Amino acid sequence: MKPIIMAGGTGSRLWPKSRAAFPKQFLSLTSEHSMLQDTLTRLNGLAHDAPVFVCNEAHRFIVAEQLLQAGIHHDGILLEPVGRNTAPAIALAALHATQKGEDPILLVLAADHLIENIPAFHQAISQAEQLARQNKLVTFGIVPTCAHTGYGYIRRGDAIQSSDGFAVAEFVEKPNLNTAEQYLASGAYLWNSGMFMFKASRYVQELEQHAPEIVDICRQAIASESQDLDFVRVDNDIFAACPSDSIDYAVMEKTDAAAVVPMDAGWNDVGSWSSLWEVQKKDAKGNVVRGDAILENVHNSYVNAEQRLIALVGIDNVVVVETKDAILVAHKDQVQDIKKVVDKLKAKKRPEFEFHREVFRPWGSYDSLDQGSRFQVKRICVKPGEKLSVQMHHHRAEHWIVVAGTARVSCDDQTFLLTENESTYIPIGAVHSLENPGKIPLELIEVQSGSYVGEDDIVRFSDRYGRTEQKEG
Repeated sequence: MKPIIMAGGTGSRLWPKSRAAFPKQFLSLTSEHSMLQDTLTRLNGLAHDAPVFVCNEAHRFIVAEQLLQAGIHHDGILLEPVGRNTAPAIALAALHATQKGEDPILLVLAADHLIENIPAFHQAISQAEQLARQNKLVTFGIVPTCAHTGYGYIRRGDAIQSSDGFAVAEFVEKPNLNTAEQYLASGAYLWNSGMFMFKASRYVQELEQHAPEIVDICRQAIASESQDLDFVRVDNDIFAACPSDSIDYAVMEKTDAAAVVPMDAGWNDVGSWSSLWEVQKKDAKGNVVRGDAILENVHNSYVNAEQRLIALVGIDNVVVVETKDAILVAHKDQVQDIKKVVDKLKAKKRPEFEFHREVFRPWGSYDSLDQGSRFQVKRICVKPGEKLSVQMHHHRAEHWIVVAGTARVSCDDQTFLLTENESTYIPIGAVHSLENPGKIPLELIEVQSGSYVGEDDIVRFSDRYGRTEQKEG
């Protein structure tokens, strides 16, 4: 069995914590680990091969860093040049997994789900594996706990002999409340979890029958795959021509081999702040509080404070989320509309749509502390042994002040070390680089000044991480 971890998506309904450049699967929302790391941890105890990851190009270094932190060995991080939904993404993974003549059973999981009952999760996987070996395409149906209108449903068909699975009678879209209540009362419907298991070759065969253009393009795109550090790149132009379709529409609703295994494991797709409130431990007044907050006469609310003290008085059923650069206040029953706020931020080209104030890079991170029309102040942290690209700027000069650790600085034809309380000046047009040669994190304050201080004022000459994007420092 080979896990395929789908780590795409933007999680816009969990803004302002989740941003396009650092979405919910990489956040610690339900435990001390990220949701991606928890997805991998819950596989412990199952016999499986090294997992394959499918992610967006912009998130590649985040995935690699979090796998390194968790000590996870992998069999490839496949990069999607553009998003084309789940059917092509899983096709890339299936074709990648069969390149050496092997035909593993694929366990397809999203990186942003919560599952509380791990033994029940493992039991459902074992049941599904038996069916997958019989050439079934298995989906996991969540035993519903309420008449939920935010999930698609699966209607169970006949029981499959000598198994705990059922034929799939029908996939149905998200229902209205009255229909959802009927589904719940009937006992014949399960929530559609978006998790699957099947032989790699079987999935490819089904695509050939029901969505041949998808599998043809994915074959062409992966035929010229190349290794780039931890990442597997496919042909950008070819893959961009692939139709966008979900595995449900492209395969599962059309195949005659679909099976469903019921799972009652405390599953939640954590699709909104109200979902997080539902699954987390509450105080005596029904509140969930993370961070520094004081509540007076507040009930059934979710409060998440990242940097500052939050005080709430005399309100109920609200969500309050604070980050370094944004505060969200919403009624708990209307959190689905947060996506409309994100759409407006995107339309106005506000940076809060895409980035947090603190931005993570493969070499470390930077936090924008202050900014004016002709200056910007950043706190930069460089991990031990890492180095920023060799670069220059047309419009800004920089002052660097080391506050912790040791920096190796190159500026034009000079290379020298800086330690705590020492500083240097990088003139406009100077070719320069910054490196941490030490064993502890390098922390420095960077003051940029000039006519333009945007992230895209970078001419990159060399980069150990293989980046070409001008906006990545």
